[in-house]
Amino acid sequence: MSIAYPQAARGWQIDEKARAAVLGSYDLAALRDTPELRAITDFASTLCAAPIALISLVEEARQTFIARTGLEATETPRETSFCAHAMLGDVIMEVPDATIDMRFADNVLVTGEPNIRFYAGAPLVNEDGVPLGALCVIDTVARPGGLTAMQREGLVVLAANVMARLRDTRDAAAWRHAERDAKRALTDSENRFSTLADTMPQMVWSTLPDGYHDYYNARWYEFTGVPAGSTDGEAWNGMFHPDDRERAWAVWRHSLTTGDPYEIEYRLRHADGTWRWVLGRALPIRDGEGAITRWFGTCTDIHEQKLALEEREVISQELSHRIKNIFSVIAGLVTFSARGRPEFAGIAADLRDRITALGRAHDFVRPHSAHSQPVHRQDSLKGLLGELFAPYQEIGAARLAVEGDDVMIDDRSATPLALLFHELATNASKYGALSVPDGRVVVTTARDGDALLLHWIEQGGPPVAQPPQTGGFGTQLIELSAVRQLGGKVERDWRPEGLQVTISTPHAAMMR
Repeated sequence: MSIAYPQAARGWQIDEKARAAVLGSYDLAALRDTPELRAITDFASTLCAAPIALISLVEEARQTFIARTGLEATETPRETSFCAHAMLGDVIMEVPDATIDMRFADNVLVTGEPNIRFYAGAPLVNEDGVPLGALCVIDTVARPGGLTAMQREGLVVLAANVMARLRDTRDAAAWRHAERDAKRALTDSENRFSTLADTMPQMVWSTLPDGYHDYYNARWYEFTGVPAGSTDGEAWNGMFHPDDRERAWAVWRHSLTTGDPYEIEYRLRHADGTWRWVLGRALPIRDGEGAITRWFGTCTDIHEQKLALEEREVISQELSHRIKNIFSVIAGLVTFSARGRPEFAGIAADLRDRITALGRAHDFVRPHSAHSQPVHRQDSLKGLLGELFAPYQEIGAARLAVEGDDVMIDDRSATPLALLFHELATNASKYGALSVPDGRVVVTTARDGDALLLHWIEQGGPPVAQPPQTGGFGTQLIELSAVRQLGGKVERDWRPEGLQVTISTPHAAMMR
């Protein structure tokens, strides 16, 4: 793969002595690791989604990092420096994959720690055209596509801020000139940032460390239709739907107190007077001591996506409701058909009970509204078994107990589980432990590597003399559920004190 070099070297020979004199005109000791420069590397790291960001000044024999994020080292030899190349360019130098770039493939910073793969450096050049170093971001993962246009523009803006900080350290004789340049650079930087923020489709805002909102981009005022400055401070919360304000305040206060990222969905008043759903997010910028210096956030219009999700939820609930009605209709048809054939009453009752068990399983895992939500989690095996075993329990006594860790299930596994445990409970109530007042059943769950073990243990029932010679329909149904549908196996132990059944299934069969 060939590497394209996006910029040419400057067309003059560098005088290292003259360059050293220029570097010496800055108070580098006062600049090293200052909160202001660290805030720039922190923001560059966040902007470019890169774990490492550095401000590097390249000297004759070494490069020194006067601010750094994500790296412990404070300097490296010049011969290993990427920034020594970047500072010679007129634009940002990008190295998509250092391992296949002839300039850097054998570099010890590529073959060893910090294992550089992607590099992007904005040159730091003074007003006389003397290259000083670079503001760079580094990733340990190659990026064939490089930076986005917004990230490049942001890196240029931040590099201008670095140069403004450098100029502020000039000696007293050149102070007025440096101050004028710094103000010019700062104004240019702010203009570039505003331009960058105003081109984004999201609403962009920022706050002071205490949460005071002091900046919104043009998109915010276009969306809300309010006058500029009218939502500074705490006035932003008045733009939210009344039902969302208290919740939004609580989430924002939590982020301000803890420093956790801010994320919330709420309804924001649009310029046309309607309420639209938006997604609000914010991240803190920290100084070298970890203190928050600023919050940067965005609001993204998600109204159409939210409505589509709600519509899909309504359709899903309606479909599920109709399926549940089908179970009721089939059970009714079985009862109706058996009235004319008394000899089939027992078979009809068993079939109706199985249909009811399937209905319980479906009702447990189907989509619910806030009013129809089950008490137990809808992905809980214990919750499903509680629904299935409810008809067999007695007031004040749990005749069927479920022990062990809970297991997550979904709609695919709920049906065979419901048929399996319904058959076991039905047989126990007819012939086993649940057929006598003092009998009880314990169901335990346990992990065995990638397998899930379900134990059915009957206690206190009639003594078991010998196992049945042949298996009936219920036995075949248990095998169908456990083996064919769940991919497991069933073992029965006909002990004198009661039947014990062990069902072993892959744990992955419980949940997609």
